[in-house]
Amino acid sequence: MHQAFSSLSLPQPLLENLDSLRYQVMTPIQAASLPFILQGRDVIAQASTGSGKTVAFSIGLLLKVDEQDSRVQALVLCPTRELADQVSTEIRRLARYKDNLKVLTLYGGVPMASQVASLRHGAQVVVGTPGRTLDHMLRRNLDLGAVSTLVLDEADRMLDMGFAEEIAAVTTATPKQRQTLLFSATYPAQIARISADIQRDPEQVKVESLHDAGSITQRSYEVTKDNRLATAQALLTHFSPKSAIVFCNSRIDCQQLAETLCEKGFSAAPLHGDMEQVARQEVLIQFASRSLAVLVATDVAARGLDIEDVELVLNYQVSADPEVHVHRIGRTGRAGNKGLALTLCSPEEVKWAAAVEEYQQQKFNWSDASKIRFKASGITEPLYRTLRMDAGKKQKIRPGDILGALTKDADISGDDIGKITLAQNCSYVAVKMRSVKRALAHFREGKLKGKRVRARKL
Repeated sequence: MHQAFSSLSLPQPLLENLDSLRYQVMTPIQAASLPFILQGRDVIAQASTGSGKTVAFSIGLLLKVDEQDSRVQALVLCPTRELADQVSTEIRRLARYKDNLKVLTLYGGVPMASQVASLRHGAQVVVGTPGRTLDHMLRRNLDLGAVSTLVLDEADRMLDMGFAEEIAAVTTATPKQRQTLLFSATYPAQIARISADIQRDPEQVKVESLHDAGSITQRSYEVTKDNRLATAQALLTHFSPKSAIVFCNSRIDCQQLAETLCEKGFSAAPLHGDMEQVARQEVLIQFASRSLAVLVATDVAARGLDIEDVELVLNYQVSADPEVHVHRIGRTGRAGNKGLALTLCSPEEVKWAAAVEEYQQQKFNWSDASKIRFKASGITEPLYRTLRMDAGKKQKIRPGDILGALTKDADISGDDIGKITLAQNCSYVAVKMRSVKRALAHFREGKLKGKRVRARKL
């Protein structure tokens, strides 16, 4: 039975905003956790990325925030910069019904100075990674004395990444009488320990289904060490997905596979923790903008990605952790779309496959890969190319400025302009292949918001 947001006692302006965002019916995790969150209870919720957990905790913290008070009243800790960005964006969208609410994102890889300046101006909600948040706290830039809501998002991943000490230190700086919401995709013993340390009599919420099995077709293929690569390439040309995520168990495999696919003519790029932050961000922007067909990723790097409409997931190897494996599969078949999840399994990985079968209570559906041949005509060409411009939010650039420059000044059809993404000092726009030359020519000769702006292809 689907429950509507209107069944909760939420303020009318918030309900109207939820409606405008097309959030009418609650997801299972929202329906299970929101009644407790609204009562002010501490909650420990087991929920995966894409389950709607961000909306659940954001509604809870926004209802308690007083926008007249410029102190930090809500703190959300996230494992990665990418997830922190996504969470901040979602909170801002949900907070449209409030005037003058400031949401600030804090993470490493960018200069401290700009973040210090933003903190001085005041922000009611801070979303940050544990390391950079603690850094600002220790430098006395960030006062957490007025925090009424503390959220640990993807707590299991933060612990996996070694952030236990930082989380403990940050938590200690917040008032004891706060509400603490802990969201975790898995529930290892370490999560129970951290909950006991920082939560008071938490309500436990678990949503059984990690993804809608009916929307995802799963197939498995037996491979050997020698034919794994050839099988992966043949499957990618056979199914020819417009967007695919290929999961590898290690950073080295991830990097090597991405390079090999590129040499074969695939539009592919790696995503792993050894990459520079800007490079990771630009790969994600290209993939979300349909300028890249195949994302080859490790689990840590892909955690927190919420990209809809991924047609195919290919497990290049079986994960040794069955929960991780099932999360990978749940990257496809989202938002009512159909998805395909393929798994390559060698004899050495059969024990892990058995653990996955037991965990998802579903047998592997074995198919024969020997009949599937590599065909170059099946390599998907991306529809768009992403351009990077050397001007962003700092230069007061808005999406409409970029759209106007390309459609009005450069006379490019609006249908040829895809996703526009703004960063602090740069911006990105996806342009259909046929209009890329014209767009670049415009930025060489023309202007953006009255200024000359350099643009280049990613």
